[in-house]
Amino acid sequence: MCGIVGYIGPKEKKEILLDGLQELEYRGYDSAGIAIIEGSNLHQFKAIGKLENLREKTKNYHSEGFGISIGHTRWATHGKPTELNAHPHLGQYSYVVHNGIIENYQALKEELQSEGVDFLSQTDTETIVHLFEKYHNEGMEPFEAFKTTVSRLEGAYATLLISEVAPDTIFFAKNGSPMLIGFDGNEVYFASSDTPIIGKAKEVYYLEDGEYGYVQAGEVHLFDKNGEKSFSKQTLSADKISAQKDGYRFFMEKEIYEQSYVMTETMMGRVLDEHIKLDELEEGFFDTINAIKICACGTSYHSALTAAYLFERLAKIRCDVEIASEFRYKEPLLTKDTLFITISQSGETADTLEALKMAKRAGLKSLSICNVDNSSIVRESDAAILTRAGIEKGVASTKAFATQTMVLWMLSLYVGQVKGTITTETLRSEIDAMRHTPKALVVTDTLHARLHRLSKRYLHGHGFFFIGRDIFFPLALEGALKLKEISYLHAEGYPAGEMKHGPIALADSELFTIALMPKTLHYEKIKSNVEELSARDATICAISPEPFELADDFIQTQHSSHPMVEFFEMMVVTQLLALEISVRLGNDVDMPRNLAKSVTVE
Repeated sequence: MCGIVGYIGPKEKKEILLDGLQELEYRGYDSAGIAIIEGSNLHQFKAIGKLENLREKTKNYHSEGFGISIGHTRWATHGKPTELNAHPHLGQYSYVVHNGIIENYQALKEELQSEGVDFLSQTDTETIVHLFEKYHNEGMEPFEAFKTTVSRLEGAYATLLISEVAPDTIFFAKNGSPMLIGFDGNEVYFASSDTPIIGKAKEVYYLEDGEYGYVQAGEVHLFDKNGEKSFSKQTLSADKISAQKDGYRFFMEKEIYEQSYVMTETMMGRVLDEHIKLDELEEGFFDTINAIKICACGTSYHSALTAAYLFERLAKIRCDVEIASEFRYKEPLLTKDTLFITISQSGETADTLEALKMAKRAGLKSLSICNVDNSSIVRESDAAILTRAGIEKGVASTKAFATQTMVLWMLSLYVGQVKGTITTETLRSEIDAMRHTPKALVVTDTLHARLHRLSKRYLHGHGFFFIGRDIFFPLALEGALKLKEISYLHAEGYPAGEMKHGPIALADSELFTIALMPKTLHYEKIKSNVEELSARDATICAISPEPFELADDFIQTQHSSHPMVEFFEMMVVTQLLALEISVRLGNDVDMPRNLAKSVTVE
């Protein structure tokens, strides 16, 4: 989740940029950079790692007088976290920063390369600055060159561009990724959220999708598809914590809503038209691998259980899943033809890290699925695939689980590709389903309002059963865990077919059953299981695209083209239900009692 800052005015620009970027640290990043133009002097600084590294690089630099400036914190999507891939990106005489993803960057890059343009980075962002300079070199005025550049971009972007050919101007454009403009007299600020400019700007304008323009002499010229337009400023809030939440009540709520966007980032550059591409894995990585063992804890363990179905079903490779805290003490049998996969949001989970060290001592090849580059688990592994979820502040994991599951789904297809165990037809079908996933993760006002109303009926009783079959069994476990973590109500996830082997003895009107009933997978089987519970007077809340007449409450899902698409849509429902129940109970949603975000002890 990258961050943008910009400033045009007479104040010392380095500190404005660095302070602004520091306020965006909560989003997560792996590199940072700034670029400043004062008169004919252009200065640029980049550093990987924490902002302290950038501060150290710039300690002897101070800006003076009027100038234009842009800064950026980057979370790696295209290309590894290196200084070359860090923003701002340089053309011959211009700099650009960018949040989001340019979906057609590869075609634009090939076009530019065919015209002799050399690219320094692996990023999609660099295409923007080269396109701008191409059009300017062909005779266009700077703003016309920028406007033409923006017209060719497909995807999500918030971008700022500065150039020596217009040393008093910042060009900007927004589509899909957030960006705002702050005002304090003739000084103008840019940022990807309120926090970097609180205490600096007094008023703000939140850019809308499709808007672009430029700032010159303290005046903003704003355009959309209909031409130049006027706009109204509003007073800027002074509450930084509230600003970080972008208008949401809780970080967890914000992160649930972000899932559609981060899922697109997770897939970008990896899910191609005909195959899965994972640059993180060297050719031949799976040559000697005949089995997979996954080790994880908590929510990550549930994504691992989901993956076990996918690896065996799609890639035709044996997959075992272990709880890391148990694995360490069971004297496991480890063979060198087994790939050892660890999953962790933070990359610092102590039990998982120790399990990884055991596997390495046994000579196993290792792969980590993680959200934090350069974390302990990533450093310890032979290879790592980053989930690109951005920083997650809510203790109860949401978008980390979603992106972990997506990475594992991609990996199962990748293994099938390289081992030749998946048909071309199946691969295409799976990729098509992946492309529909972000839409299934969109939270509609109607859905959220319904779950808010429904939640008041689930504040008592003697417990919850979340039930599902196949991949929906791990989702049932995850749904129950979310509810336990933030509501403190007892909840269990169970395989639906196992209810009759004991747990059905608990069924009565005070037992709430959350039934995951996908249309694409074993629908008649789970329907039968739910009917058994209903006959024992259990209170049924059915989540399904198919109306269920025995349900006391029914939440209708929309997507039923593929089990994994249904999986992700139902995941959102269970997350929001847990959130709303917790809110009604008056709990601290983001910081539930007794829990920590990163569990670094046994």
